[in-house]
Amino acid sequence: MRPTAPNPADEEAWAYLAEGNAKQARKRVAADVLLRDPAGRVLLVNPTYKPGWDMPGGMAEANEPPEDAVGRELTEELGIAVVLRGLLVVDWVAPHGPWDDQLAFIFDGGTLTQEQAQGLQPTDGELSEAAFFTAEEAGNRLGHRIRRRFEAAMLALGAGRPLYLRDGTPTG
Repeated sequence: MRPTAPNPADEEAWAYLAEGNAKQARKRVAADVLLRDPAGRVLLVNPTYKPGWDMPGGMAEANEPPEDAVGRELTEELGIAVVLRGLLVVDWVAPHGPWDDQLAFIFDGGTLTQEQAQGLQPTDGELSEAAFFTAEEAGNRLGHRIRRRFEAAMLALGAGRPLYLRDGTPTG
């Protein structure tokens, strides 16, 4: 028999569940997208708020699904909308620096049309540049953490199945 939620009129049961929810860990969620141009090059963006290049995407807002976060970020930062083609990577990222752990997703955004790729420019102040690079060039421009995730996304794309990483390392 499947357990059911308490009757909404049962204030004590709801209070117990709310207390448990308040004590459980909250995870930060990052969601990026692997986008390609017709030549097969991958899109990277250059954020103004941190050093180095990154994949397009960003942090999910409270209670926002990761795939919605990617869509929102693409619209805000690049003025484009894409249909996601599936999940490529989920990475549990260990605490580092001032940050707690997080879950980082990479989705397959497919290939932009030539017109979309040629006209792509940042539309807000969070990005200074957006450019396409070969996979090797992209890997050389990315920082260590995102590079491992990017490389796994390229492997997942070729394999046709998503990969789970633990702090950037495939688990099996």
